[in-house]
Amino acid sequence: MNEIRMVDLLSQYRKIKPEIDQSIQQVIESTAFINGPEVKSFQKDLENYLGIKHVITCGNGTDALQISLMALGLKPGDEIITTDFTFIATVEIIELLGMKTVIVDPEPDSFNISPASIEKAITKKTKAVIPVHIFGQCADMESIMNIAKKYNLYIIEDAAQAMGTDYSFSNG
Repeated sequence: MNEIRMVDLLSQYRKIKPEIDQSIQQVIESTAFINGPEVKSFQKDLENYLGIKHVITCGNGTDALQISLMALGLKPGDEIITTDFTFIATVEIIELLGMKTVIVDPEPDSFNISPASIEKAITKKTKAVIPVHIFGQCADMESIMNIAKKYNLYIIEDAAQAMGTDYSFSNG
């Protein structure tokens, strides 16, 4: 029986193997493994691509979520709402920081977090929402931001699977 893969990373790698191998070799030879010229160049390219002033790259998405949650001064026991349609790291870092994960359903048509489910799940202990943008689509950020404003909640957007996607708010 033939296996049907959802994503064939090996095939993708083979198409650009020489370029990847050369880049890896450059980094190894420079020994600038952390915050070297390639990282600075990537950050600058990403700032330009996204049209923003500052990008802070992280080793992985878990680190990015951890830094974001810690920077907000959230405490153990605080509730963070997120969707069940996400990578394990989203829930893992909330739990590792001693916070409580509150899982809500995604929208059935987009698999993005449901604003109605968010609002139903809010309690006195809720401090933040982590919408996970998926399949290159943004969650309904206008509704989510309105909920956050109404309940004084932080929003940490996980855009790892929707990098560069635009969202148009009704007020422009």
